[in-house]
Amino acid sequence: MTTEFAPSNLKEDKGSPPGAPPVSHDTAKDEEISLLDLLIILAERKCIVLSFTLGFAILGIVVSLLLPVRYTATVTLLPPQQNSSIGSALASQLGSLGGIASLATGGLSLKNPNEMFVAMLKSGTVEDAMVQHFDLMREYRQHYLSDARKIFEKRTIVDGSGKDGLIHISIEDGDPRRAAELADGYVNQFRDLSQHLAITEAGQRALFFKQQLEEAKDNLANAEEALVETEKETGLIEVSSQARALIESAAALNAQIAAKEVQIQAMQTYATGQNAQLIQAQQELDSLRAQLAKLGGSQDLSNGGILVPKGQVPNASLKYVRKLRDVKYYETIFEILARQFEVAKLDEAKEGALIQVVDAAAPPDKRSFPRRGLIVLGVTAAGVVVGILAALVLASLQRFKDDSNVAAKLRLLGTALSFRRHGSARYDTN
Repeated sequence: MTTEFAPSNLKEDKGSPPGAPPVSHDTAKDEEISLLDLLIILAERKCIVLSFTLGFAILGIVVSLLLPVRYTATVTLLPPQQNSSIGSALASQLGSLGGIASLATGGLSLKNPNEMFVAMLKSGTVEDAMVQHFDLMREYRQHYLSDARKIFEKRTIVDGSGKDGLIHISIEDGDPRRAAELADGYVNQFRDLSQHLAITEAGQRALFFKQQLEEAKDNLANAEEALVETEKETGLIEVSSQARALIESAAALNAQIAAKEVQIQAMQTYATGQNAQLIQAQQELDSLRAQLAKLGGSQDLSNGGILVPKGQVPNASLKYVRKLRDVKYYETIFEILARQFEVAKLDEAKEGALIQVVDAAAPPDKRSFPRRGLIVLGVTAAGVVVGILAALVLASLQRFKDDSNVAAKLRLLGTALSFRRHGSARYDTN
C-alpha cells in the first residue's frame, strides 16, 4: 500500500540549502506585516503616540518663547550706473585687432556691476567702523573687536545679486529702532569710506588734479617767498613794462605747456594712444611749444627762460626778473589746474551720488525671529514621528517576549553575557 506525502504547505523552497527544513508559506504570510497591522498596532498604543506628540508640542512652545526676539530692518540702495563710454570707445579702437581686442575688452566686464560695491560694503573698514560707532562690543558682550565683528557679520546680509540691480542691506537686532539705526548707519559709514576713494572716471580725474593743484600751490608759495627775499636783497620791486610783458608772455606759455602736459598725463590713465581727445591735446601741446620757440624762450624756465639782453639790465634786475618770472609761472599753473579741478568736480557731481538710498530703513513692526508657529509645528511633527517609532519598538519587544524561541535565545544571551559563570560551557538552543 502506497501513501503519498506531499502537503502543499510544506513545499520545499528552491532557494533553501539542501537538507534545510521546508518553509511553510502560511508561516511566511503570518510573519509579514501589512499596513492594516501597523494601524492596529498604532491604535492599540495611541496613548503613547499622543503622549509624545503632546510632550513635544509643549517643548516647542517653551523653546519658541525662550528664544530671543530679533527684528530685521532693511535699507535699499541704488549704486551708480557704470559709464560705458570709455569701454565702448576702447572697444571700437581695438576692433581691428580681432581676437586680441576680444580678450582686452572681455576683461573689463563684470558679471554683476554691484559685486564691487557689495565687497566694499562688506569690507573690514566699514564693519569695524560700525562696531566702534554703535559700541557693539559692549552690546554683544565681547572683549575683542574681531569677535564683535564676526557676530555683526552673522546678523548682517548684503545682497546685490537681484535682477532689480539694487543692493539690499538687512540687519538683525533685538530692538526694532536699533535695527533701523544700524541699517542707516551702515550706509553712512560706507559714504565716509568712499570719500577717500576715487571709484568713477570723474572721481579719478578730480583726485589727480587735486594732487597736482596742491603741488602747484606749494611751488607758488616757495616762488613768492623767493621773490620777497630777492626784493629785500636787491631793493628792486618793479621792472620796465616791455620786460614785464615779455616775461609774462613767456611764463604764460610755459604754464600752459605744463598744464597741458598734466592734462595729457591724466587722460593717459584711462585712454589709449589712439583716443581722439588725447591726440588733440598732444597737438595743442606741440603748438604751444612752437609759439614759445618763436618767442625766443626756453621750455625750462628754471634754466634761463627769457633772458634780458646783456648790458641793458643790471645783475640785480636780472635776478629780480627771474624770481618774478617764477612767480608768474606758478600762478598761471595754479589757475589752470584749479579750473581743471573744478571741471572734474562738476563732472563728478553730474554722475550723481556714489550711493543713493531708495528705501530708508524703518523700524519693523513684526519680528523676524523666532517664527514660533513654524517651530511649534516642526517640533510637534517630530513628536508624532518619535511616538510612532516608540509604539513600533514596544510592539516588537512584546512580540519577542511572546515568541518562546526568541525568549529562550534572549535568556541564553543574558546568561552568556553574565560574569557570574566561569569557564566555558555549551548550551543547547533547541
